Amino acid sequence: MNSLPNLDEIDRRILNALQNDAALTNSELAQAVHVSPPTCLRRVKQLTESGIIERQVAIVAPDKVGARLTAIVEITLDVQAAERMEEFEAHVAKEEAVLQCYRVSPGPDFVLVLQVADMPAYHALAHRLFATQTNVRNVKTYFSTFRSKFETRIAV
Repeated sequence: MNSLPNLDEIDRRILNALQNDAALTNSELAQAVHVSPPTCLRRVKQLTESGIIERQVAIVAPDKVGARLTAIVEITLDVQAAERMEEFEAHVAKEEAVLQCYRVSPGPDFVLVLQVADMPAYHALAHRLFATQTNVRNVKTYFSTFRSKFETRIAV
């Protein structure tokens, strides 16, 4: 059974256009994807209601707002029971500097992507998120020295 959504060419053009610039007006989007504005509005509404479009956001340049340090963190827990994994996820979800949290396998239990101002900010965050948690066994952090690619677009 195919659980993929049934996207036609118009849906794909809309998704690609919005991933490149979600600030387009409905008229601009309709013109870009070669459909009428009412059709475009209806399609975007359907894509949103179905959950294909999760949300529309602005991409902020980290260095322009003082968040210059990117850290990729591997976390291994002592106890991997489902409720303990969920507790850890809930704990890190509250922290604004955590941009992404993934359960992974094999290897560590989680990989986090953090964006902070500097090394002192990272140390404070690591203390809050990891050092004070009794279920965190191991933390391994990689610091980005250069971002050669950053993309939010998903090929559709």
